[in-house]
Amino acid sequence: MTLPPNDLGEYLRRQIPLAAAMDVSVEAADAAGVRLRAPLPPNVNHHGTVFGGSISALALLTAWTALHLRLDAEAIPSELVIQRNSVEYLRPVADVLEAFCAAPPAPDWERFVSTLRRRGRARLVVRAELLSAGELVATFQGSFVATRSEGESLVAGG
Repeated sequence: MTLPPNDLGEYLRRQIPLAAAMDVSVEAADAAGVRLRAPLPPNVNHHGTVFGGSISALALLTAWTALHLRLDAEAIPSELVIQRNSVEYLRPVADVLEAFCAAPPAPDWERFVSTLRRRGRARLVVRAELLSAGELVATFQGSFVATRSEGESLVAGG
């Protein structure tokens, strides 16, 4: 599924106010994955670099968005929450921060969806990479849990 970045950006800012506070923008959201971006000024720490919490939050938001869009594209209304995560900070970031979460491998996704449909609850581990000025600055791994529900769709008219 491809959703116009402006529509997705508005959705994230409305549903997750931290995305607005961080000035998060959507660079890409398609079948390959999701790429979000955050500028330095609203995410700066006392060292003049990106605050570690902003790095973690952008990574988590990117991974959550990638899974949320996939669930929505498959017409599976669900609540998606983070269960646990870890971030490895590789170097300070003094510029724009980007996070990319690739679509999960097909076998993992199929198992996740099958379990969610059968049991009403499923868990999936995803990874994201954080980049600045073309360099890898952090990595993220998160375990997300989805439960079936009736929720707001991101698909226009859905």
